[in-house]
Amino acid sequence: MDEAEERRAERAAQAAYHTQVQRQRSEQESTKAQALIDKFVAQAVQGGLATEELKVRPWSGRGRYRTGVTGWYLRRNQSIGVGADGSYYVLLVPKVPFGRWRTVRVDPTPPPLEVGRGGRDGESITLETLLQKRLQWSTSDD
Repeated sequence: MDEAEERRAERAAQAAYHTQVQRQRSEQESTKAQALIDKFVAQAVQGGLATEELKVRPWSGRGRYRTGVTGWYLRRNQSIGVGADGSYYVLLVPKVPFGRWRTVRVDPTPPPLEVGRGGRDGESITLETLLQKRLQWSTSDD
């Protein structure tokens, strides 16, 4: 191998290593976050917190689509939700043709420990804090 090929191979190996480390870190974070969500679901059920059908909003912001998923919204703007089964949902989707008249499929995502990380200032919050705040919402605020 010449020098250029060796450098390329070394960079590729470093990139693969960093990708693997990041994947492991994300999996560990999601495992911890899922434990928090499972605790929230148990507390919500025990406390009689009413569930509702979660709806998604298209990226354009116009309209709402039914999902068939029952659970709780975690943010007042209804952009994040937790299903009654403990699944975590980001409730924003691309525009779906005829979405207003059909049930739109939304897939659960691995939960983060910090919701909104990398967003605008003031939009990130720890998942634990967000879940505790949601348990404290009164039924008149919903």
